[in-house]
Amino acid sequence: MKNRKKKPLRSPKLCLVSSSGGHWEQLQKLKPLTAKYPGFFVTERTRFPVPKDTYRMLQTDGKDPLMPAKMIWNSLYALYIWMREKPDLVITTGTMVAYPFYLLSVLFHKKFIFIETFARANLPTVAGQKMQKHADLFFVQWESQKRFYPNAIYRGCLY
Repeated sequence: MKNRKKKPLRSPKLCLVSSSGGHWEQLQKLKPLTAKYPGFFVTERTRFPVPKDTYRMLQTDGKDPLMPAKMIWNSLYALYIWMREKPDLVITTGTMVAYPFYLLSVLFHKKFIFIETFARANLPTVAGQKMQKHADLFFVQWESQKRFYPNAIYRGCLY
């Protein structure tokens, strides 16, 4: 019998994705994770500065008349990023920019963590309601949010 060497375990690669503004500020609180594990950030292209190595996608929302076209573009770009980076775990605070990565994590059977926004103490978000179905972990930042997400985990807020 041959003595086979075991391959060393590699650290999981993180994809941290969110829209700009408050969602992005919350996600930045997880930056210490990228010191421990390899990873990359994805957000929207805005006039606000972000680190140079951040992937930047088109900004859109449900009221944008160009939203369908932008989502198609963002989905194709997300697929490019996915194939280039090969993440093992997606972490998001939402919203539209996170959908393609959410779908790719489901399609490729990768771990998915959703953190409900701090801004919604008394209302669920559309993104949270949709993405909780496939989330491996679903965190809320307010105890009151647990009434909307019974299986959510409350550990305090990111701030």
